[in-house]
Amino acid sequence: MFTLHPFTARGRALAALPHRYADSCVTVGFFDGVHRGHRFLLDRLKEEAAQRGLSPVAVTFDEHPRLVLSPEGYWPQLITTTEEKLALLAESGIDACAVLHFTPETARLTSAEFMEQLLLKQLGAKCLMAGYDHRFGSDREAGFAQYAATGRRLGMDVLRAPAFSTADLTVSSSAARRMLAAGNVAGAYECLGRYYRLTGTVEEGRHVGREVGFPTANLAPDSAEKIVPGRGVYAIRAYVDGFAYEGMLNIGRRPTLNDGRGQTIEAHLFDYDGTPLYGRRLTLEFVARVRDEQQFASLDELRAQLKKDAETVRGIFTK
Repeated sequence: MFTLHPFTARGRALAALPHRYADSCVTVGFFDGVHRGHRFLLDRLKEEAAQRGLSPVAVTFDEHPRLVLSPEGYWPQLITTTEEKLALLAESGIDACAVLHFTPETARLTSAEFMEQLLLKQLGAKCLMAGYDHRFGSDREAGFAQYAATGRRLGMDVLRAPAFSTADLTVSSSAARRMLAAGNVAGAYECLGRYYRLTGTVEEGRHVGREVGFPTANLAPDSAEKIVPGRGVYAIRAYVDGFAYEGMLNIGRRPTLNDGRGQTIEAHLFDYDGTPLYGRRLTLEFVARVRDEQQFASLDELRAQLKKDAETVRGIFTK
């Protein structure tokens, strides 16, 4: 059921051994975004594992549990793809991540069954660090006291991580999603501890940007599940072919053109040589929101506003 992704030499050693000898200290969660609260938990996991001579391992899922539990009533809007999540978890310094294929059968496991059948028998977990308010298993009413009781029966120490708190911000995946959907990329940065990124392939557009003096790269995101920040104009960094460019981005429905197209994601890269980017990979990093999407009476008005936007964005990057 698990796919083990080793990040360190010790993680590779774990992957090579029978699971019952893994001797891991695990924590469980979906970890969407791997935000500041997640990293706080992972740091506690590493500390506890080091004290016990165990390997710190994060357990996560390949699908959002709600997508499996209510496939017709829920479409996830995620901060990170599985690949992005694995990369961020690797950066946290843990030894490995065990990705569980989440199925209806998995969803029916109680917390005790989950701990025994998966954490103990498949990962050799000697210690479970539960997130401060995280719950797992089909018996959602169960909590830390029940996990601890199950752990005593199984010979698995169960610990509760302290709560992560900041003076003026609630840090959670849900909060970061709401901020991004509203276009509040600065708030999302505070929650995630890094700039939000969106990756995809450049597709050909209608070349109107070139007509008004601001040629754009139109991004087709890789994942339909990834959140696209709310409509508006943003200051961005763009990464293509190993190079980074500052620039500005518009997300919206192009109301001035009224061309009947759906939402587009159009990036203008400052100081780029103009070589067409069609078909190439592009990653956008959202630095700041500049303004809402607007409709203009003419292309001349649009051009004038884009010049102001460019000045504003360049000013953001020179601060």
